[in-house]
Amino acid sequence: MNLKSNLVIAFILTLVCIIGFSFISLLISDHKIISFDSKIIASIQGQESPMLTNVMKFFTFIGSAPFVIILSLLLLFFLYKVLHHRLELILFIATIAGSSVINQVLKSIFHRVRPNLHRLIDVSGYSFPSGHAMNAFTVYVILSFLLWRHIPGKLGRSILVFLSILMILAIGISRIYLGVHYPSDIIGGYFASGFWLVIAIWVFQFYKEKRYNKNKKPVE
Repeated sequence: MNLKSNLVIAFILTLVCIIGFSFISLLISDHKIISFDSKIIASIQGQESPMLTNVMKFFTFIGSAPFVIILSLLLLFFLYKVLHHRLELILFIATIAGSSVINQVLKSIFHRVRPNLHRLIDVSGYSFPSGHAMNAFTVYVILSFLLWRHIPGKLGRSILVFLSILMILAIGISRIYLGVHYPSDIIGGYFASGFWLVIAIWVFQFYKEKRYNKNKKPVE
């Protein structure tokens, strides 16, 4: 796929993420999403049980900053020592760090208070967009992107994508179940993270393509 095609796809995906995030944020600002949030929360928390609570706490831990840091260090070691990929290593660090910074900036802008209906764990800070949702989306999407070409066959790649989607959704749902985020916080987090990932991956692909074309030119 050439740079022009990549640019078109990146533009479309970026536009979708911007429109999606803007739509959610406007509904939150105008208090027009309360009914939607309440119905989803009631549906998810209506399944509460001791065993499910432990499962959800496990998934919310997987999306936490300490776990993401540990996972990132392991992946950095794998990229550098096993695959010998330095550019991919820079991309991974940039996406994870950038996602965290963007989340903190957005939280400070919107100042949305967390739900206080039926909390199963205690957390502090603002609610929108969800940091766990952004962490999960960023980590598992970039992980799928980096490992895609190293996994042979459609089955292996399908399993990679399936597991990534499962982790992203499970971590997001766990935050709603535990009563610390509105569903709109999770959706907004996905859109914000998606926007950042599209830009980061396109810049990465652009640089790789330019470097490849430069090295391919014959020496005069």
